[in-house]
Amino acid sequence: MTPETSPSKATRLSLFRNWISFMGLVVGIGALFSFLLLFVMDAIAKFSNPYVSLLTYMLVPAFLISGIALVFLGAWLERRRRALGTGPTSLKIDLNKPRDRRVLATFIAGSIAFLLLSAIGSYNAFNFTESVTFCGETCHKVMKPEKVTHDHGPHARVACVECHVGKGVSWFVKSKISGSYQLYSVAFKKYPTPIGTPIKNLRPARDTCEECHWPQSFVGNLDRTFNYFQSDASNSPYSVRLLLKIGGSDPRQGPVGGIHWHNLPGNKVEYFATDEARQKIPWVRVTDAAGKVTVFKTKNFTNDVAKLELRTMDCMDCHNRPSHRYLSPEKAVNQAMALNHIDPAIPWIKTNAMFVLTRSYKTEDEAKDGIASALAAKYPNDARIKDATATIQQIYADNFFPEMKASWASYPDNVGHMIWPGCFRCHDGQHKTEDRKTTIKANDCNTCHTILAQGTGAELTKLAPIGQKFIHVGGDLDDNPTCIDCHNGGP
Repeated sequence: MTPETSPSKATRLSLFRNWISFMGLVVGIGALFSFLLLFVMDAIAKFSNPYVSLLTYMLVPAFLISGIALVFLGAWLERRRRALGTGPTSLKIDLNKPRDRRVLATFIAGSIAFLLLSAIGSYNAFNFTESVTFCGETCHKVMKPEKVTHDHGPHARVACVECHVGKGVSWFVKSKISGSYQLYSVAFKKYPTPIGTPIKNLRPARDTCEECHWPQSFVGNLDRTFNYFQSDASNSPYSVRLLLKIGGSDPRQGPVGGIHWHNLPGNKVEYFATDEARQKIPWVRVTDAAGKVTVFKTKNFTNDVAKLELRTMDCMDCHNRPSHRYLSPEKAVNQAMALNHIDPAIPWIKTNAMFVLTRSYKTEDEAKDGIASALAAKYPNDARIKDATATIQQIYADNFFPEMKASWASYPDNVGHMIWPGCFRCHDGQHKTEDRKTTIKANDCNTCHTILAQGTGAELTKLAPIGQKFIHVGGDLDDNPTCIDCHNGGP
């Protein structure tokens, strides 16, 4: 036996001197390299991403631990090998031998390639976790409603993290906690159906919405035309063209005020809501630019507000569905008929379309088949129903998600006042000052918009710049109800 393999020499050689431990060392170094790279990228990123943290502090460390485990596994196997008298594993490299030089060159090249791929993989993984695809599709059906509605919304090109993840130390911590809980919820199916709103830890609108929609940019009026079809045999059309009094906060651009008065610099509106969805608001406090404070409340509200959690109104209190809007059946069908995607000449098509959209289905596939069979039974000999059916099925796919119980009925939309209280949460005529002499203005169409024209055909060309009284198609409303007393978005 040569000195190199003598028992005394073998005893002195480290147990970690084996191929398995060496491979574990390489894996550990690669994982550590990826960890440091992701850590630096997360630290210097514009927005803190909770999913990057899951990757950095959970997935990559798993590879690091696996590498360390391989190191000790190799040592244990080497110890057994020596106990059996086989002798130590040979790792000697002799540069005088061509074979050893090739082995060394291959190892160095492989190590460099491994570290390079780790860097590229970490960088691409970082970018992927920032993408809408990751946020919307990684959790499969859980986030599908949010993904689909986001893709069809006005903010489709705005990444999820721009609004849902904060910058700064406090938002950094909140995002990590939120991301960890989301992972747990999905893994163990602890998530609610539908996903609850409003989101309590969402960044304030001044940090998100006002990055693009700052108050000084609100100017003048917006011209809008709303097309409706009545629920009669001929689907009688009726349109309303009006000006929305958006207003603004820059006196150089126009009058200060309008709908956005609530969020103009200098004005502060605080309120208390008795429900999680912020639909029932019995108490409001307004502080104007001059510092005058006025409190409005409903008649039976007697709570001590000092003990209550108040919310300061911002963009999200009205525009609470800016990126995930679920169209109601009525709105979606009206829109499709106005665009002739559903032929308005098909008798009773609006009524029947809304009926099949609001039936109960357990899955999307069941809904697709149910819509097709129901409409085919209603119109057995009408060739026009084929295209109409395809459009109605698409409306369902874009706005209804039965597995998650998500639809327009699940999420109040506070813009306007057609099928949800919206503006009328406060502007209902019931919020008054302590002496009951001053009321928050309510039920006056001209406060927020001016009706320019209404009706059909030639009636829509007779514009009235100073506005005209709203004509309700179903007849006069003598008792002055709100829209939601009759309209609910469905049949």
